[in-house]
Amino acid sequence: MAPIYSSSPAVSTAMLISVVVSFLMAASAGNFNQDFDITWGDGRAKILDNGELLTLSLDKTSGSGFQSKNEYLFGKIDMQLKLVPGNSAGTVTAYYLSSQGPTHDEIDFEFLGNLSGDPYILHTNVFGQGKGNREQQFYLWFDPTADFHTYSILWNPQRIIFSVDGTPIREFKNSESIGVPYPKNQPMRIYSSLWNADDWATRGGLIKTDWTQAPFTASYRNFNADACIWSSGASSCSSNTPTSTSTSTDWYSQELDSTSQERMKWVQKNYMIYNYCTDTKRFPQGLPPECTATTTS
Repeated sequence: MAPIYSSSPAVSTAMLISVVVSFLMAASAGNFNQDFDITWGDGRAKILDNGELLTLSLDKTSGSGFQSKNEYLFGKIDMQLKLVPGNSAGTVTAYYLSSQGPTHDEIDFEFLGNLSGDPYILHTNVFGQGKGNREQQFYLWFDPTADFHTYSILWNPQRIIFSVDGTPIREFKNSESIGVPYPKNQPMRIYSSLWNADDWATRGGLIKTDWTQAPFTASYRNFNADACIWSSGASSCSSNTPTSTSTSTDWYSQELDSTSQERMKWVQKNYMIYNYCTDTKRFPQGLPPECTATTTS
């Protein structure tokens, strides 16, 4: 295959509330030493440049990973990544939000490596109360190994929006009214890992990892979180909906305007390669309810 690189802000009802909420919201412009813990990899994960750069490496012995020190319950999370270059077949770079336990919630970006010159696959998924199976996959319109690009998750009580360099690629709306679980009660940490998945990652496992190319390295920088931190059983945003005209809290009620919707449609028309909402063979008894209700994009 040839390369295919081809707010509605709420008005504050009281200035005091606005000031307090703005103070409490975590606007964390990232220092990896302060914001993250390296959790596995035996030295293969490194924080460099005084906390401004983090690298994960994978070799035949092990991959590596890190997680956020904080848990979040709603927020806008940005991270710049530069993916494994060259022959990355068999490798997966995962960057996601997740809670713990059998009924966990999860919001996923996964980058599936490929042979040199073939495009990465960006895999997205949403879990609610332990149930996933909501995959959408995309090619990217650029080479994600040549430079850093920003991958964002906006998560509020109404919707989850996945974006790449500010362009929305997917929206998953809250469809609890028709019985679809939505992540809204479980605080989640940010996780990332680089690992070997050559049993499935590239062409269904047909292409294996070429260990002569190891170590494989992915790089991270410019983490930013405008988010509600969860600590000791309470949110830094309290039980009240944040109400502020400042940009730091717009995400709490943000939705896609008409321009953003058109940009997302462009991505989905030209670069989406899999959508669970159109996979009738996978769901012979009928598509998931959020698909037929057109509440997910």
